[in-house]
Amino acid sequence: MNMTKSMHQQSNTIKPIRTVEAYEASLERIYELMQLELEPGTALGDELEVLTLLVQIFEQKAFPMPKPLPLDAIRFRMEQLGLSESELIRILGNRSRKSEILSGKRKLSLQMIRRISQELNISADVLIQAY
Repeated sequence: MNMTKSMHQQSNTIKPIRTVEAYEASLERIYELMQLELEPGTALGDELEVLTLLVQIFEQKAFPMPKPLPLDAIRFRMEQLGLSESELIRILGNRSRKSEILSGKRKLSLQMIRRISQELNISADVLIQAY
C-alpha cells in the first residue's frame, strides 16, 4: 500500500498535493472512495470532495491547459450550441463583419467581445487574447 494512501486512511489528515507521487496516491484514494456509495456530509464523503478539489488545484498548476485562440473558441462554442454562422451575424451586427472576424482580417472590438461573451458564454479572458 502506498504510504501517502495509508496516511489518508490512518490519520484522515489531508494535506496539499505537492508531488506527482502524492497526486497519484490521491487519485487512487479518490477511485477507492468513488466505489463506495457515499453520502454528502459524511467523513468519507467530505474526504472525497476535498481530495477532488486538491487534485484539481494540482492539475491546474502541474498540467496547465493553454487558452484556446479567440476564433477557435468562437467556432467551437458555436458547434457545441449547434449554431450556424448566420447566428454570429445576429450577434456581431452584419455579414461582412462576421466574415472579416472569422477570416482574421478584423479584430474583435470591446463591444463584440462583450456580446460574444454574453451570447455564447465564452470567457472574456479568452476573447481578449491577441491572435
